[in-house]
Amino acid sequence: MIKPYLEAAKVVSTHGVMGEVRAQCYCDDPEILCHLSMLYLDAQGKHPIGLQQGRVHKNVVILKLDGVNSLEDAQGLRGKMLYLDRKDLALEPGQYFIQDLLGSTVADAENPEKVYGVLVDVTNTGASDIYHIKAPDGRLLLAPAIPQVVKQVDPEQEKILITPLEGLFD
Repeated sequence: MIKPYLEAAKVVSTHGVMGEVRAQCYCDDPEILCHLSMLYLDAQGKHPIGLQQGRVHKNVVILKLDGVNSLEDAQGLRGKMLYLDRKDLALEPGQYFIQDLLGSTVADAENPEKVYGVLVDVTNTGASDIYHIKAPDGRLLLAPAIPQVVKQVDPEQEKILITPLEGLFD
């Protein structure tokens, strides 16, 4: 399902006494968050909050948000999810938001009636993304998201067509 607002980060703690928060970033590149001007406190985009500045620090992003000017204000955001508007990010052709792919049916490219399962997670190993596919029998299948395997991705139809490498799912 294509959602207009995507989970971007989760506030995990405060940083200092001037209202900055530490957020665990869900983007491929944490720098993406640092260059946005607006985030949202809900998945419907009804509660926008301006982003004054952001910077990557170790494994988190330090964010200074509008109206969050004290340690107490920042503590009120702990555990909150921050969303971004997909319109604020441009994707190259062939790139997709992982959140748009989750829940997609993964089927065989040559025989689309042969369903391998449903995409439940995507992880990155550095070399490539790995698709985690929950098979109908409950097994977890892993497939590299490389051109030799992934033949077609259609987020609107929630369908991914693959050609598994020999022995991949044995």
